[in-house]
Amino acid sequence: MIARLAPHEALPARYRAFLDALRARGFEGGIDDGHDARTVFSTDNSIYQRFPQAAVFPRHAADVQKVAALAAEPEYRQIVLAARGGGTGTNGQSLTEGVVVDLSRHMNAILEIDVEGRWARVQPGVVKDQLNAALRAHGLFFAPELSTSNRATIGGMINTDASGQGSCTYGKTRDHVLALDTVLLGGQRIHTTPLDEAALARTVSGQDEAARLHRQMLALHQEYDARVQAGFPRLNRCLTGYDLVHLRDGHGRFDLNSLLCGSEGSLGFIVEARLNVLPIPRHRRLVNVSYAGFMDALRDARALMALSPISIETVDSTVLGLAREDIVWHQVGRFFPDSGQAAVLGINLVEFNGDDLDALERQVAAFLAHLAQDTSVQRLGYTVAADAASVTQVYAMRKRAVGLLGNVHGEARPQPFVEDAAVPPEALPEFIAEFRALLDSHRLEYGMFGHVDAGVLHVRPALDMKQPAQAALVRPISDAVAALARKHGGLLWGEHGKGVRSEYAPAFFGELYPALQAVKQAFDPYNQLNPGKIATPADAPGAALLRIDEVAMRGQYDRQIDPRAWAEYGAAVHCNGNGACYNYDYDDPMCPSWKATRDRRHSPKGRAALVREWLRLQARAGVDLVQATARLRAGTSPLRWLARLRNSLGRRMGEPDFSHEVFEAMSGCLACKSCAGQCPVKVDIPDVRSRFLEMYHARYLRPLKDYLIGSLEFSVPTMARVPWLYNGALRLPPVRWLMRVGAGMVDSPPLSRIDPRPALRRWQVETATPELLAAMPADARARCVVLVQDAFTRYFETALLVDTVELFSRLGFRVLLAPFMPNGKPLQVLGFLGAFEKVARRNAAMLNALAAQGVPLVGLDPAMTLAYRHEYRKLLGADAPPVLLPQEWLVDVLPVAATTPAGSQADARFKLLVHCTEQTNAPAQAALWPQVFRRLGLELAMVPTGCCGMSGTYGHEAANVATSERIFDLSWGPAIATHGGQHRLLANGYSCRTQARRFAGASLAHPLQAIVQHLRALPAQSRE
Repeated sequence: MIARLAPHEALPARYRAFLDALRARGFEGGIDDGHDARTVFSTDNSIYQRFPQAAVFPRHAADVQKVAALAAEPEYRQIVLAARGGGTGTNGQSLTEGVVVDLSRHMNAILEIDVEGRWARVQPGVVKDQLNAALRAHGLFFAPELSTSNRATIGGMINTDASGQGSCTYGKTRDHVLALDTVLLGGQRIHTTPLDEAALARTVSGQDEAARLHRQMLALHQEYDARVQAGFPRLNRCLTGYDLVHLRDGHGRFDLNSLLCGSEGSLGFIVEARLNVLPIPRHRRLVNVSYAGFMDALRDARALMALSPISIETVDSTVLGLAREDIVWHQVGRFFPDSGQAAVLGINLVEFNGDDLDALERQVAAFLAHLAQDTSVQRLGYTVAADAASVTQVYAMRKRAVGLLGNVHGEARPQPFVEDAAVPPEALPEFIAEFRALLDSHRLEYGMFGHVDAGVLHVRPALDMKQPAQAALVRPISDAVAALARKHGGLLWGEHGKGVRSEYAPAFFGELYPALQAVKQAFDPYNQLNPGKIATPADAPGAALLRIDEVAMRGQYDRQIDPRAWAEYGAAVHCNGNGACYNYDYDDPMCPSWKATRDRRHSPKGRAALVREWLRLQARAGVDLVQATARLRAGTSPLRWLARLRNSLGRRMGEPDFSHEVFEAMSGCLACKSCAGQCPVKVDIPDVRSRFLEMYHARYLRPLKDYLIGSLEFSVPTMARVPWLYNGALRLPPVRWLMRVGAGMVDSPPLSRIDPRPALRRWQVETATPELLAAMPADARARCVVLVQDAFTRYFETALLVDTVELFSRLGFRVLLAPFMPNGKPLQVLGFLGAFEKVARRNAAMLNALAAQGVPLVGLDPAMTLAYRHEYRKLLGADAPPVLLPQEWLVDVLPVAATTPAGSQADARFKLLVHCTEQTNAPAQAALWPQVFRRLGLELAMVPTGCCGMSGTYGHEAANVATSERIFDLSWGPAIATHGGQHRLLANGYSCRTQARRFAGASLAHPLQAIVQHLRALPAQSRE
């Protein structure tokens, strides 16, 4: 049995006093010092792990001012603060042992868009893609492009002076910052913008903090500018952090924002930004060039830059190979065909764009002519993405590179610690050749991708950070890469900020480093704002930069976990923090509980972090989870039940246990499996959730609802014999009260009153048995299909079962019904894993016996059907039964089935809202629906949607109903309102159709029902 885990450590008295005082000062945001929050905020996308004392969540700038003002008071000068946005930094920029100030949860509004002036005013928590979605309607965009653009916040981009693809054309974030509002330590809010000489004179003559800082920075500029201009390398990436080179901009104006951009929260808190935005180019072309060698790709890029592309991105064979196994490949595979000459070991993605289509076509034609004529390197071929959608899809693959590298097999995973060195582009091939030789000398694998036009490649050596000997390589490799970068005229940190790697700053800046210290001294004299990063205040005694091998690393904590438990929970522990689950887009299924709550504990990344910490603490408590699991599945005794009762009473009385915090986070998971499909590392929280719940309820009693839901597939056939009695009881107030109070359920769907037997007799449907199938002639079996029943479409939506039987029969197939047996999905979701295994093995044996006769098995509900290729496959491997989704089977049989002419134009147009599990775990199969409809003379368009919020019984549970409705309102509600009036809306998920009825009063048909209705309306001769 698992152990009770007391709080990790007590909050230091000074931090307790600070948080109490903050509440007393009227702070309106959230304050959380729980071990779960501290764990979630202890990591980012780096190799480091630093536990903060607490996290605070300001609601507005006034809250930020309260935090900063209180921290500046003499009694709180030991309090350390660090701003945090999306938390996807690769160098520990936002990690702290003090208080995290999360500016993303509440301060995420787009405040103003001026179309004529071409600027936008935003709060720091606005996500980059969120801003561009709002700007798109006006033909504008915010230019700096990042691989993390769907979760990177503007505040984070400013604090790291982020750049990425296209920076040689569009520049870095600082090149698009027009004005910033910053809260300083002490609580003063200043507004900074480029100042001409007259405005500068007026500003420095004042008496406020803005005047003081401008005076001090002007004096610093006058003292150091000549040496700065002579000493800093001339690179596209230039510097990150206290950019003294650009204190005067290209127009001669004095701009304090050059210091604030890239300051990593070490100078103040950005609370508002006014940003320059640009017109979206009307036309884009992306030429994808393949190479037999990665170094050929790098050398060629140097020559290709002379042809004036907007950008050149490169990807090596490691990343390309991982992309082939990812969800994204079904969209982009056609652009990277296998070469008949040699293996593709590198690709360059070369973009051209513009408003003049003829001029763009001429430029691309000249480029392709160069490829045909030039023989300086061996190219294997090229493809062209010639429309905006295709360009976006290819770049989506490139954007996933950082996450894909975390999905390699084995315990050694590519690690980000020397992954953004920048050198002059012309020096990049030589620099990378020496870089590769360095890694080869340590016998390390690695992956590479990046921006060859800017001289930046992201290189991630593969290390098992749990192994002390491999973790120790961080120091020598970092030192060597820093030396290599300097040798080739570059910098160690060209794109992702300094963070923990700031220790290299004094050596890089030399005699100019005191200038950086003077900047820090002016803004943060007591070293309270994200200390140890970029520079230390010159007058702060004992202040020191962090050192890369003295800050705690994730591997140091991970190696405390029992290796067997690590393997058992492998679906979560390999989360590398890339944050793909923080996707802001409501019409993307990933991750509904995060989108609805904005609480990072309720995200796959947050839940994975909590599981890792739970495993570590259990191991520290001496619990052998593997043995405990085996004993649990072997059976429990009444004494064990009494122990759970006692423990549960202790929980009610407030007995602390970190397991409760993990349980709360897991309880909010919808088990929709979007993370399992969309996470580039394939973090599968529903799988880990089931394992955790199994062990948690070995110590604490289960709620009644778990038993009701888990037994549903077993009890519903009996209840369906008297549906009128069951449905009538559900409407009685006492029963509804008992369901809510006793079982925690707000409602339950009624059983169908339809008797399927007449329809089954009409279409001569029999129960499928191996004997029946074996007795059929081969040609008869070829025209047979076995329909695999699930509890939901069989007993709650019997009309769909009947319509499916009719459809398959009208298409000329003999339909047989597999005997109804529980699928076990509800048991698996709730952590009844021992019971699930028994059910799955029994059901699989029956279905495999049918499949062995060569007749296809087809399921109806996506969640239940996909369980056969996910949960069953994990348990049974190759013995998982081959159950097809309806569209998979239809695509195979329709060419030989009776096709039909189109009906009337209005009747032939449909739009489909796809089940989120199918979207994310079987995207290629989901994309078959329009093809099925076309073969029947119908038109079907897919509507981008997120999760509907139901997910099995999640939406029926009292604890989840508010969140469920919130999730529905984010995507499905607007989609139904927008598309329902003009087209016939369809939904292929049982849960989705249930949710649409509950919250929108919409009756959505299944795609198969739309098809059969169409066939019924056709003249008899056209159906033959």
